[in-house]
Amino acid sequence: MGSMATTTRFRWLWWVVAYVSLGLGLVGIVVPVLPTVPFILLAAFAAARGSEKLHARLLSDSRLGPMFLEWQEHGAISRRAKILATVMMAFCAILLFVITPKLWVPIAVTVIMATVCTWLWLRPEPDGH
Repeated sequence: MGSMATTTRFRWLWWVVAYVSLGLGLVGIVVPVLPTVPFILLAAFAAARGSEKLHARLLSDSRLGPMFLEWQEHGAISRRAKILATVMMAFCAILLFVITPKLWVPIAVTVIMATVCTWLWLRPEPDGH
């Protein structure tokens, strides 16, 4: 049983992961503690395996399509996306420290965001960025 059979067998799971990730990524645009870029990239990755229609739609989107293509072809993330994600995570960390009564919560979330931020900056950038 090959890789294609495994992918086909779990297509429904990839479909669910794609749509849930896309939803979380979109919510992350307005909710401070959810990182947008990793969820959107996960949505594209999962859609390629579970929903040809969603995958094609994501790739053809005028705003997100170029980001998906760079990620899909080179594993690259633009410097602009990295900076935006870093600024948003820093803002969220500060906000959490200001509004959260339990100190362990903003510390834990900040550690997670710092890990995501580190991973993000270790990704290559597209040529010309």
